[in-house]
Amino acid sequence: MKGLEKVIWDDTTRSSSLSSSSTSRNSHKHMLLLILFVSFAYAIYTLKLVSTSSACNHSPLFPRERISSSIAIANAPTSSREIIKTQTELRHVVFGIAAASKLWEQRKNYIKLWYKPKEMRGVVWLDDYVKTHPNEGLPPVKISTDTSNFGYTNKHGHRSAIRISRIVTETLRLGLKDVRWFVMGDDDTVFVTENLLRVLRKYDHNEFYYIGSLSESHLQNIFFSYGMAYGGGGFAISYGLAKALSKMQDRCIHRYPALYGSDDRMQACMAELGVPLTKELGFHQYDVYGNLFGLLAAHPVTPLVSLHHLDVVEPIFPNVTRLEALQRLTIPMKLDSASLIQQSICYDKNRKWTITVSWGFAIQIFRGIFPPREMEMPSRTFLNWYRRADYTAYSFNTRPVTRNPCQKPFVFYMSKATYNSTMRQTVSEYERHRVPHPECRWRMPNPSDLDKVEVYKKPDPHRWDRAPRRNCCRVMKSNKKGTLEIDVGICRDGEVSEA
Repeated sequence: MKGLEKVIWDDTTRSSSLSSSSTSRNSHKHMLLLILFVSFAYAIYTLKLVSTSSACNHSPLFPRERISSSIAIANAPTSSREIIKTQTELRHVVFGIAAASKLWEQRKNYIKLWYKPKEMRGVVWLDDYVKTHPNEGLPPVKISTDTSNFGYTNKHGHRSAIRISRIVTETLRLGLKDVRWFVMGDDDTVFVTENLLRVLRKYDHNEFYYIGSLSESHLQNIFFSYGMAYGGGGFAISYGLAKALSKMQDRCIHRYPALYGSDDRMQACMAELGVPLTKELGFHQYDVYGNLFGLLAAHPVTPLVSLHHLDVVEPIFPNVTRLEALQRLTIPMKLDSASLIQQSICYDKNRKWTITVSWGFAIQIFRGIFPPREMEMPSRTFLNWYRRADYTAYSFNTRPVTRNPCQKPFVFYMSKATYNSTMRQTVSEYERHRVPHPECRWRMPNPSDLDKVEVYKKPDPHRWDRAPRRNCCRVMKSNKKGTLEIDVGICRDGEVSEA
């Protein structure tokens, strides 16, 4: 029995060993096939990856920049893509002009100076019907909607402020097509429309933008708001904001019966919408009296967009009417609107003169050397809105009119301007304003020996596409008796205004 058991055990062990050996060989065979398959697949994948990389100029496997860029483009608002494709033009702007029937015959002449019927769109909103003539070159006239259902409790104002505050909304409701901006102004506001476009092109019309500027009067800004665009100087409302405003403005107006004017009602509604004022210093309310010379001769380094209160201040050029003065200003405006009334400061070192050029408007020559820091401040040739010579009442720095008789400037006003196609530059002439000057005993050349100043300047339509900077001016050598020649243009490398 034991022998049998041994035989059986030996046979079983041998059989088990053979089976185990066979299984082991099969496992090794399968493992080898798997390794070969994986190696082959990896080789094929690597070759494909290399060929793809070559075709894509060796881009990384996961191009994060391209992915993030694609996401950014996909998520960007349509308006951003539109701005890249098409630039804002005058046809995209609609002007809403606030006017009064009693002053229409006088004020409409200001509108004629800047409004171009074939290139612009606009509506004059009046309180009553007036006589109109189809060939006057004016925007169409409409009568504002009745506002008698709105409360008005301000004892110092006039309830016409309510109808004027609704002009943007009423203009929107006309349903005009392809509108990007609504620009509000008064009938005595003059716009430099090319500069207006330069400002508006910086912003996306589909977003909420409320663009304008403050009053020159510190007290006016305190009384009303430093966050309010003054309507006389004009302001711009983007199309996106105008749509939002139209949905809530009437409810908003009902909440503010005690406010004085139309522009503070507008700002109150902007506050409810959560939209702050975007300040652009080229919109000018001109809440001053007297002579604008000091303000215009030292205009801030920004495009001149608008002029207001033209019936209140003196004519900007002497010995002519207000309208004639503004008509003269349109001459350089057509030649180089971007540089209109922009200040340059330079020195005639041989004669020890300080010279400031307000291009297209006026030139001042001072005996002595004065730093640009002083010259870029407006001189106080005007009174504040309360008819007082109080320099603390302005919302900007001013320079006192000198009491030293030798430091009184000699002023030369622009008389004509042309474009020289051969030289590809503008030539503007400035004639001396002949007024008495006090006697001066300084031993230096007298600017009264000059009769005229000629300024040479190349038009610079892309001036405001660059960072803001004053142009430089240089006194040129000249053999013309009684004439000073000046070159104005982009500052050269390393050029500064220093004596």
